Amino acid sequence: MNTDDVLGKAPLFAALDRESAAALRTGISEVELHKGQTLFSEGETGDRLYVVLDGKIKLIRTAPDGRENLLSVLGPSEMFGELSLFDPRPRTASAIALTDVRLAGLGHDDLRPWLTGRPEVALHLLRALAQRLRRTNDVMADLVFTDVPGRVGKALLDLAERFGQRTEDGLRVHHDLTQEELAQYVGASRETVNKALADFAQRGWLRIEAKAVVIMDADRLQARSR
Repeated sequence: MNTDDVLGKAPLFAALDRESAAALRTGISEVELHKGQTLFSEGETGDRLYVVLDGKIKLIRTAPDGRENLLSVLGPSEMFGELSLFDPRPRTASAIALTDVRLAGLGHDDLRPWLTGRPEVALHLLRALAQRLRRTNDVMADLVFTDVPGRVGKALLDLAERFGQRTEDGLRVHHDLTQEELAQYVGASRETVNKALADFAQRGWLRIEAKAVVIMDADRLQARSR
């Protein structure tokens, strides 16, 4: 998809007609990052929101002892950084390029007039924040009520929904996560996550590849994630 198509699917632009969307795009600046580069760090002042145009970016939080928690993996048309638009306090997470990535950035000062003059834009942004809050609640519940294999299955299905590609063998999910990052994503040790993946592979539900999986029995994986 071209840049306009990707932006058009982002919550910020979905509420706008073509003319209004084109006008808002005049305030956008593109940012390109290489894999591993940091866009912003936890604790920094935030004055821009971003839409992923191409590639993937991860949001992480770091504990005082250096341990990392992978909060989210974002791909094309997904938006982040909007929290500071409504609550102008320091960033609550760090944003790091998981792959080479291209982003569209929009300053809060450019966006605020659109929120006051077009309530439908504010509504879409608030809906996006509400969806993120729901997901956070689901993650918290999973940590309490769901075992590690269930969390791994659910994470893979979530990644498949956003990044999966149909192949002759099944649904290929190139998630670009290392084993350690996948473990951070589900809140478990790498050894436990690897054991769950090996069990799924042995049952024929999926095939493990480098920074990817091919899901061959999504129904069984879905049932196990419950």
